[in-house]
Amino acid sequence: MTTLTPDTPVAAVPGQRLGAGLLLALTSASAFGLSGALARGLLDAGWTAGAAVTARVSLAAVVLLVPAVLLLRGRWGVLLGHPRTLGTVALYGVLAVAGAQLCYFYAVSYLQVGVALLIEYTAPVAVIVWMWLRHGQRPGRATVLGAAVAAVGLALVLGVVGGVSLNVVGVLWGLGAMIGCAAYFVISADGDNGLPGTVLAAGGLTVGAVTLGTAGLVGVLPMAATTADVVYGETAVPWWLPVLGLGLVTAALAYTTGIAASRRLGSRLASFVALSEVVMALVFAWLLLGELPGPLQLVGGLLILVGVVVVKLGEAGVQEVRLGEPESAEVAEAG
Repeated sequence: MTTLTPDTPVAAVPGQRLGAGLLLALTSASAFGLSGALARGLLDAGWTAGAAVTARVSLAAVVLLVPAVLLLRGRWGVLLGHPRTLGTVALYGVLAVAGAQLCYFYAVSYLQVGVALLIEYTAPVAVIVWMWLRHGQRPGRATVLGAAVAAVGLALVLGVVGGVSLNVVGVLWGLGAMIGCAAYFVISADGDNGLPGTVLAAGGLTVGAVTLGTAGLVGVLPMAATTADVVYGETAVPWWLPVLGLGLVTAALAYTTGIAASRRLGSRLASFVALSEVVMALVFAWLLLGELPGPLQLVGGLLILVGVVVVKLGEAGVQEVRLGEPESAEVAEAG
């Protein structure tokens, strides 16, 4: 999930900066999109979803803790001096990191990667509903239209028409990932806590790793891993290679490049580029796993993406729900 910041008009962005921003945004979306295919290989090799997501989150937390600590030098009060800020980091870690990723990894153990991700990507519509019910931000006609288009797309992906059969348990896990993803959007949009984006990401990943590890130790979350080779297509690779890929590429690299991209592009343009994550997930699932949704599911996925775009356009006049990181403090530090 790619990060966004307040809008910067595209016309005001120099060509070189715009080009770099687009490249970083596509890199971030591609890195996030790779996670499902890599995780599926580990699951097929005997890893549980709990072990795979814990490894991913823990590695990313270790990598991002270093720059986070550097950003907080002399400013630890920003994090430790406000109980509400600590609560935000904790909620972010439990819901947006541990919950969203664990549910998604469980979903891909029952569903094709592309289908699981497309279910998760109904989250922006859920965010619009939440903002309406919780904050009274009534959606406009374009928003309602976009939500309806996305709902039709979801029906096609879930096989409501056409007789496509999907695993109900996988669908429920996918919807759980959608709820976690929606929480990610809402919590990340809170720019009043003064936290640099990297600090929020590192803190959330750390809380997520501790939460998952604790659940595994007490037996609530099944944890099993193997050192057997992991097979993608007809190619076998050592187990540590996809684990490193999950932690370093699909989490740490994805977050950092997403932050850098959002600084250069602004929220509106970056949000549209971020939707390429769905496409990249389908591409990686095809390349690594030989998976591709059926024709009706592909049409449904396209409708979901169209619906999300229309929803975002409909929210142009409303306080925007931003994906990712509240970057104001970090941008100021970056100078």
